[in-house]
Amino acid sequence: MRTMELAKATSALATYARRVGREPMVFTRRGRPVAVLVRLKNVDMETLALSNDPRFIALIEQSRRRHERQGGISTAEMRRRLGVQQPPRKTAARSKRRMADVSKTSRSSSS
Repeated sequence: MRTMELAKATSALATYARRVGREPMVFTRRGRPVAVLVRLKNVDMETLALSNDPRFIALIEQSRRRHERQGGISTAEMRRRLGVQQPPRKTAARSKRRMADVSKTSRSSSS
């Protein structure tokens, strides 16, 4: 993990953002961490916002505590309670047939 004293961080933010690779860059003030730049992979804005929202985090923690005390229900039970049928399972043969059909359709529409 790389660290940099905040007073010495005089370059543009974009410069530091480009340097963030496999390890975060921690900015410190008098040796104490005050900010960090981390590389984000496969993160959308909603996930980022929720992961930093104290109310959402509290809701998740409350739900986890309740689940530990009371347990949960299976997906099959949830579907039964909601009256939703189990979707048919995709088989390799069916997927191959669909891919072949899509391929034929795209070739015939491009001619």
